[in-house]
Amino acid sequence: MTLQQDIVGNAMQMAVVNLAPGQTVYCEAGKFLFKTTNVTMETRLGGPSGSGAPPQNGGSGGGMGGMLRQAMGTAMQVGQRALAGESLAFQYFTAQGGEGTVGFAGVLPGEMRALELNGTRAWFAEKDAFVAAESTVEFGIAFQGGRTGTKGGEGFVLEKFTGHGTVIIAGAGNFIDLNPADFGGRIEVDTGCVVAFEEGIQYGVQRVGGLNRQGLMNAVFGGEGLSLATLEGNGRVILQSLTIESLANALKKAQGGDKQGPTGGLFSTNAG
Repeated sequence: MTLQQDIVGNAMQMAVVNLAPGQTVYCEAGKFLFKTTNVTMETRLGGPSGSGAPPQNGGSGGGMGGMLRQAMGTAMQVGQRALAGESLAFQYFTAQGGEGTVGFAGVLPGEMRALELNGTRAWFAEKDAFVAAESTVEFGIAFQGGRTGTKGGEGFVLEKFTGHGTVIIAGAGNFIDLNPADFGGRIEVDTGCVVAFEEGIQYGVQRVGGLNRQGLMNAVFGGEGLSLATLEGNGRVILQSLTIESLANALKKAQGGDKQGPTGGLFSTNAG
């Protein structure tokens, strides 16, 4: 069943989801805005099973063994999300006795996007991009390799969405959709500008220039530090025009506590 949703607003968008009787949508804790009274709300540690229904507290079939397997699966999910710095719980919303409406939003000023999964390609998104999804969409954590994560900062942990149905993501600023195949097969991006990309796109991180005079000028005065994200292949990529770091620096500067320094780049710091 397709999730009926409408993304409204401009600078700070929100998603208004219309649920059919018995239909369930879930969100990350903290992304819920409002609901009609006939929509039930439950908070659970476990993620969706992908079967179209949220996990049940009472356990699944198989007696004690089934309950133990479910408990172990939930513990692994919670552990992964804890390591990734994600919310530990999900909120499930189900329409009872008729159609219902639920509203969701991201946490930063910017756009939202509904992605449709057909079971053939997964989607990957930056940390905290997830807002809400049908219960037929499975949410997971994908850890990048240590080398990529260390260089890229934002690229170490990615959210992964598989299954069938609609998933709603959010980012900062405005979105632009690109396909690296339209630009010779590869694009280079500020590591904080990547919102999401389809499975099949190769994500990596490379040093900005060499260890020479121009490379050091790029790193120290260019505002990008030492690394750029690389996206290669044929598939959809979503970028955002505003990075969390630039927003944080702008707010600190407005409060008289500019931590960026006179040149940006390597002199930029997020220290409070």
